[in-house]
Amino acid sequence: MEYPRLCQTVLDTTDCRGLAEFYRELLGAQYRAGDEPPEDGSRDDPDWLVIVGANGHRMLAFQKVERLEPTTWPDPDVPMQLHVDMTVADVEELEWNKARAELLGAKVLLDRTDDEDEPLYVLADPAGHPFCVFVK
Repeated sequence: MEYPRLCQTVLDTTDCRGLAEFYRELLGAQYRAGDEPPEDGSRDDPDWLVIVGANGHRMLAFQKVERLEPTTWPDPDVPMQLHVDMTVADVEELEWNKARAELLGAKVLLDRTDDEDEPLYVLADPAGHPFCVFVK
């Protein structure tokens, strides 16, 4: 018997292409074969997309939902439920990636860069999903 292997993390969104593009750009990823945007100008309204890393391993998938209520974290009314952690080598990379994320549409939810042991940012992607970027 083998243990199951984690395949990917799936994020609900009302805009699969928009959120996939955010994370594709942020992570330097690419689309799984067949999930790329159409080049012929045809309608693009996917209900499921996957982005992969340079070695082809699945990273994130995006599932279309009709309605998505963004978390109110740290207020507990609508809990976080799930978030993605990302690491960088140092504070300079942390600041650079935070700025990139904001340019791509993220919002800072928490700035904990004054923590000497583990400086981090908690950001929200354009659909409102929180994610952390911290120095490891």
